[in-house]
Amino acid sequence: MSLQSAPSAAAAAVSASPIHAPTVRYANAADDAFIEELQAIAFGPGRFARTAFRIRERFPIDKSLSLVAEVDGTPCGSVWMTPISIGGINGWMLGPLATHPNFRKLGAGKLLAREVTKRALARADGQFVMLVGDRDYYCPLGWEPTTLGAIQFPGPVDPTRVLVYADDKSLATTLSGSIAAFQR
Repeated sequence: MSLQSAPSAAAAAVSASPIHAPTVRYANAADDAFIEELQAIAFGPGRFARTAFRIRERFPIDKSLSLVAEVDGTPCGSVWMTPISIGGINGWMLGPLATHPNFRKLGAGKLLAREVTKRALARADGQFVMLVGDRDYYCPLGWEPTTLGAIQFPGPVDPTRVLVYADDKSLATTLSGSIAAFQR
């Protein structure tokens, strides 16, 4: 069944249901087609030209930190994490984070962002989660703006959209350098 048709039927059922809170689980191989189609819907063909995609080409995603959100058993969102290092400090780049349009405004995206960040930092082998995103969406969740231009990307990025989540709140302003491979 195609993602194009499945969520619309599921969304109709969800809207008729009084309880439709999203839940999160680890992604598995059976989710690959769903995630690919979801990213195509959410970001279109231009997603391959984005600087974040260049980073994921150089440093593969961490499949053990790939999550899927569901509403009443129907997949509705996903998030990936890419292990990186900036200035010799290990962390992760969050994204892409996507929620199917039929399931927006239910909190799945925020739940995915919070949960994947919590799981990554609990490993204690990285100190931050960095992303390029909207301040209005991510800052209320604990992300903080970085020093403009301090983090060098392998392509163009709006420096006002580079955000960091870290237990050490000073890291958002002190993190600097080029994005490199996670230091093992």
